[in-house]
Amino acid sequence: MARIISIFIALTIMFSGSLSAQEKTRKAYRPDIPGFFLVDFGFNNGLGKPANFTQGFWGSRTLNLYYHYPVRIGNTKFTYNPGAGFSFERFKLTNNYTLAHTPDGSGFFDLVPAAGSILPNASIKKSMIVSNYFDLMPVEFRFDTNPRDVSRGFNFSIGARIGFLMETHTKVKYADNGVSGIYKDKQQHGLNPIRYGAYTRIGIGNFNWFWMYNFSPYFNTNKGPDNTSMNTMTIGISINGL
Repeated sequence: MARIISIFIALTIMFSGSLSAQEKTRKAYRPDIPGFFLVDFGFNNGLGKPANFTQGFWGSRTLNLYYHYPVRIGNTKFTYNPGAGFSFERFKLTNNYTLAHTPDGSGFFDLVPAAGSILPNASIKKSMIVSNYFDLMPVEFRFDTNPRDVSRGFNFSIGARIGFLMETHTKVKYADNGVSGIYKDKQQHGLNPIRYGAYTRIGIGNFNWFWMYNFSPYFNTNKGPDNTSMNTMTIGISINGL
């Protein structure tokens, strides 16, 4: 946790310096598009992980690309910001396990060593679980201390998210007899096709910290390893175009 905090503090200092430099230059022309785009970059963590779900820090990451349309609530400092977008999520397994069907034909997926199952003679370099979603944010409320110039004020937002699994696959990078390759297995792998959760953002101007938690389990009922109901959360930074 101390390592994560140190990294985020360094990113904050770098971004703050960039904002100060930008204020001294003339603002570039920006098309008058209603609403704003938002980019999230964060790191994932599984809660209640099944056995052998040994994840790495840097490889377990999320990139969100969202669009929001703010609606001012009367003359208050609050806005209602419905939105939608795409989420690209990865979990890196540092023990080089991967997801595969159980041999009994039950339809379950289990975590197995990639070198001992799908690639018996290979040396495994990297193993990942990749899941890509289309997300809807039907509810988000945001508070700005300076509604006339939100790029300079403190803000806080809270919302709910529902996501629909578009595509998922496992990815194994390996070497076999001196030849490197990448093995991809595109199927649902027991993942929950729908996720839902809550999130919050807090920051100044165009820069925010965010935290997202999924109440829905990562794996579908009676489909994932050990039949566990692993939940996931993501912590990271946001940059918006307000």
